[in-house]
Amino acid sequence: MENLMFHASIFSLVFLLGYCFLRAFYTIWWKPKLLEKFLKQQGIKGTPYKLFIGDMKEYIKQITEAWAKPINLSHQIAGRVDPFTRNVVQQYGKISFFWAGKTPRLIIMDPDLIKEVLSNKEGHIRKPKINPLILILTRGLTTLEGEKWAAHRRIINPAFHLEQLKGMIPLFVNSSAMLIEKWMKLVSCGGTFEIDIWPEFQELTGDIISRTAFGIKYNEGKKILKLQKELQKLVIETMQTLYIPGFRFIPTKKNRRRKDLDKKITSMLRAWIERMENKMKTKETNDHNLLGLLLQSNDQNKGTDAKSNYMNMEEIIEECKQFYLAGHETTSSWLTWTMVVLAMHPNWQQKAREEVQQICGDKDPDTEAIRHLKTVTMILYEVLRLYPPVIALYQHAYKETKIGNLTVQAGVDLTLPILLVNRDPELWGDDAEEFKPERFSEGVSKASKDQTAFFPFGWGPRTCIGQTFAIIEAKVALAMILQHFSFELSASYTHAPYTVMTLQPQHEAQIIFHPL
Repeated sequence: MENLMFHASIFSLVFLLGYCFLRAFYTIWWKPKLLEKFLKQQGIKGTPYKLFIGDMKEYIKQITEAWAKPINLSHQIAGRVDPFTRNVVQQYGKISFFWAGKTPRLIIMDPDLIKEVLSNKEGHIRKPKINPLILILTRGLTTLEGEKWAAHRRIINPAFHLEQLKGMIPLFVNSSAMLIEKWMKLVSCGGTFEIDIWPEFQELTGDIISRTAFGIKYNEGKKILKLQKELQKLVIETMQTLYIPGFRFIPTKKNRRRKDLDKKITSMLRAWIERMENKMKTKETNDHNLLGLLLQSNDQNKGTDAKSNYMNMEEIIEECKQFYLAGHETTSSWLTWTMVVLAMHPNWQQKAREEVQQICGDKDPDTEAIRHLKTVTMILYEVLRLYPPVIALYQHAYKETKIGNLTVQAGVDLTLPILLVNRDPELWGDDAEEFKPERFSEGVSKASKDQTAFFPFGWGPRTCIGQTFAIIEAKVALAMILQHFSFELSASYTHAPYTVMTLQPQHEAQIIFHPL
């Protein structure tokens, strides 16, 4: 009997080891090679699969080398910002693949196919599973899928209607005026001053989002921005190390700090929301901020039977985190690169200034003025083309699906490289790497050879909900700066764009200002 039990135990152990071996073999070799075969059968070329690590070692090497030194003062930044993707495209084509570990990542640069991916009606292609570390920053709209996303989008939409945003323009103006007043105080005896504009624009956009989203002044909003900035830094730092499942739950010093920061941010936002709810009950507010409008829209949905049609307190808090995260980083990046580019191209700086002076004179920009700032709009779009805050969009195929003539198997990641598409000579001409705002003189749809080639705010149903907000914000800030200053690059400026969630200057963005 004992002998029989011994043999049964040995058999069970052998079976378990065999199952584990086969499972591992399938996961790290058989499945990747099968997906590679499907891609190659369709004529798609790419890098050869390397067991388990894929191309990650080479990817890190190329990024490290590229970011180690600045580049010449030009707009040919793709080789520094995203060298690996650019090299894969150059070697294997505009539809090609490489390996993110054991997962093939399909690069798509065809605008029509990109449109199909982003408009995927069946829902087979969606955002990839988000690293749990990212979710501590926000579980808002951009992280949601399916019915939950649709419900949140429907509730938030009214806050971003154009008519509502027009009413917020005075808040954009007030924040920009405070920045200009601050800069005027820096004017030296010689009539000039030099400053790093990157943190300045982060402060500006933080002030704007504080006023427009929550109806509070920047000094109050600055507290939460400071906490979010520290939390974001800790998250990025951890993501750049080897991911170990469950490690974030171990009470290390940094893990405890992340948890503490999240608790503080959540607590502050909860207090603001409750304060706004109380004001709305007692009619002490006109609700003309994003939070008030969101709460108003949410209340209108509470009478419905399905709980999924409205947001609970925790979900509202997450959307407020999203307001700060999305509304803060992207526009500050956009404005920073706009100033750098206009400092590089003083002729266009002057054209924009003349337009602002002609339309606004000495007055602050209003709704009508913003609508007529054609040259300013052209410049902003061209900067957005050359220096997009988000350099690529990422998707994942959860089920096999057709995209054009391609069949994308379940388990394949997709990369839509905005930065590279925006520089494709076949779409933008031989001068694709040059700053030529006149491309947009007849609007976005006629700027390139394919009217779908320009998608800085995404495409389809998931187009960025804050698109119009960001455009108005950037126009107001740039117009007011042009009214008061001319500017040039400092001799200490080094051209070194790189990505830390958004496209940023790696070594500051020193600009010399001359008051007019």
